[in-house]
Amino acid sequence: MRTQTERNLQINTAEKNSIKYLLYLPDDDENSENHWPLILFLHGAGERGDDLSRVKSHGPPRLVNEGRSLPFIIVSPQCPENQRWEPEKLKLLLDQIITNYRVDQSRIYLTGLSMGGFGTWAMAAEYPNQFAAIAPVCGGGNPAAAKKLSHIPAWVFHGAKDDLVPIKKSEEMVNALKREDGNVRFTVYPDAGHDSWTETYNNKELYNWLLKHRLK
Repeated sequence: MRTQTERNLQINTAEKNSIKYLLYLPDDDENSENHWPLILFLHGAGERGDDLSRVKSHGPPRLVNEGRSLPFIIVSPQCPENQRWEPEKLKLLLDQIITNYRVDQSRIYLTGLSMGGFGTWAMAAEYPNQFAAIAPVCGGGNPAAAKKLSHIPAWVFHGAKDDLVPIKKSEEMVNALKREDGNVRFTVYPDAGHDSWTETYNNKELYNWLLKHRLK
């Protein structure tokens, strides 16, 4: 069984700017030439800092840390304390992973929760031709970007009783995509508060849904 490893990408030596991240590689024959789909996972505000073990608290990093085998390369960066996700930095990390590992570039997926849900919308809007599908969880974005995003299959999740990120934030993005004839699904958990991610990431259907989509 594969385990997650801790990595660091140096971005700018002069500024000592880097990204820490967890990397999970699926079980694979070392001699195989298989190319794997990839999930880029963005955590929430509570997991920021410089202790990578915090990133294992939720989502795909938690599942594989608990022993779940998933058929993806999973890249889980950590956002520094008091910062937000920056698409440009995430793109540098993604490019490095694509260069160094056998990534199926037609099957790169993006998901995140809370602050990472906002990051998912922002990253997809900045690089709309990079991702085969996205799954933002209890986040929000800029509805004006819907035209750029309308071709990307999106499955959006939110708790109806969320008192930290109002469900309106997801509704705005879903409605904007619908106005652009976007390919969007919206799952609302009627009794869930802010934690709409546990049920989302425990749902095998999410991963099956991701794998149905490829870049054309």
